[in-house]
Amino acid sequence: MTPPRFSIGKRRRIALVAGGTGLVGREVIEALLADNSVGAVHVLVRAHNAEFAKRSGLTQHVVDYTQPLANLPPADDAFCCLGTTIKTAGSQAAFRAVDFDAALAFARAARTCGATRLGVVSALGADASSSVFYNRVKGELEQAVKTLGFECVLLARPSLLLGDRAALGQPVRTGERIGAALNVPLGWLLPDSVRPIAARTVALGLTRAVHQCDRPGVFTVPSHELQVLGR
Repeated sequence: MTPPRFSIGKRRRIALVAGGTGLVGREVIEALLADNSVGAVHVLVRAHNAEFAKRSGLTQHVVDYTQPLANLPPADDAFCCLGTTIKTAGSQAAFRAVDFDAALAFARAARTCGATRLGVVSALGADASSSVFYNRVKGELEQAVKTLGFECVLLARPSLLLGDRAALGQPVRTGERIGAALNVPLGWLLPDSVRPIAARTVALGLTRAVHQCDRPGVFTVPSHELQVLGR
């Protein structure tokens, strides 16, 4: 599927991104910068990023998610790619502070800035009533962002992610390492709904889903649909 192209006379959209240093977030930024219908990309970071500073069309905003997110620019679209693991965070409370509190704070701030479309990188199995803590927090975030007044909300639920976390200075997640090892010999046997999926495919699928959303509502984009959209 070809990304939307900029047409003369049509205002280019402004995008906000949270979690832009992560595996999917970086690919979301790349997809947005390559999209001629996007005029500017603003990424929220916890510390100044030298790589981002070199990119044309990309502006970074150093923020503290425990404080009000003020002085952000007007925006049309918002992409929440924040996420960690309990192992990396150190506790369930610290995990929730990122995957729920910070993510919700970003979504609220983006809506205040005028964003009407929101894309969220959630997870396969997200369910607010789940007995699994990880899935429950992801589901609770999905429920929370639905109430913020966005015209269109896209909830991406990818399967195990494929990508080079080590190159980003991030710890490799055990489940993803196992998934990557099995994907080559056995991936063709797995249905698209659970087959490991490349971070770039998730990013392209989500950005295209957001840009193509032309009717109000909340839409779940499962992993098999991300596979198709992101090709």
